[in-house]
Amino acid sequence: MKYRLITCEVFYREMCYAISQSPHQIDVHFLPKGLHDIGAKPMSERIQAVLDEETHEEYDAVLFGYGLCNNGLVGLTARKTTVVIPRAHDCITLFLGSKDRYMEYFNAHQGVYFETTGWLERGEGPGELSQLSIQRQIGMDMQYEELVRKYGEDNAKYLWETLCDTTHNYGQYTFIEMGIEPNDSFERLTREKAEERGWTFEKVKGDMRLIWKLVNGDWDENEFLVLQPGQRVTASYQEDIIRAETE
Repeated sequence: MKYRLITCEVFYREMCYAISQSPHQIDVHFLPKGLHDIGAKPMSERIQAVLDEETHEEYDAVLFGYGLCNNGLVGLTARKTTVVIPRAHDCITLFLGSKDRYMEYFNAHQGVYFETTGWLERGEGPGELSQLSIQRQIGMDMQYEELVRKYGEDNAKYLWETLCDTTHNYGQYTFIEMGIEPNDSFERLTREKAEERGWTFEKVKGDMRLIWKLVNGDWDENEFLVLQPGQRVTASYQEDIIRAETE
């Protein structure tokens, strides 16, 4: 079988490794990290454009290395080719291996900021997506010193606490170790970030099973949504996360 894989660059190492082991021929297109930050509709439009450009008769299916991602896949439509999407809340579901494990960890650990090799090495870039992000548009990405210069000390303190300090509800870094890391440098970097903020740190073992199943064509209904031409993605807000509806 021949597949096209469209995925976020935070999965670069994991997807490349899985593709190298897959029995199928897979052509991959990595999209930049941060699409979910520009808003659901712009994200959906960008991904739809890529899908429409690259769905050719030569592919048996187009695979997506994405979760629902802040509703960024809502409305995505399969026009010419079968489309396969994991039933995942976001990328953390794929890193942890199942939507059930994701919810179990989420419910037991409030205020957690996850890190992986991809999240760390792809970093915070000043590129186009950063410029278009909702945070940039409403000024939430400004540093405290910038706010002081622009609005004065009292107003800056209020704006920072209410709008800009997006980490104030967090208190833990969790590093997800996927087993494909070249060394412990990414784990150490996460520990250092936790120490700088005074947060707790935890390392958990990731699970490649959803990624393996995606690239190997093992798409059971409980864990994957398979769209046929003429169907589009809708959010269910239930255990199945996403569903198909006909245009």
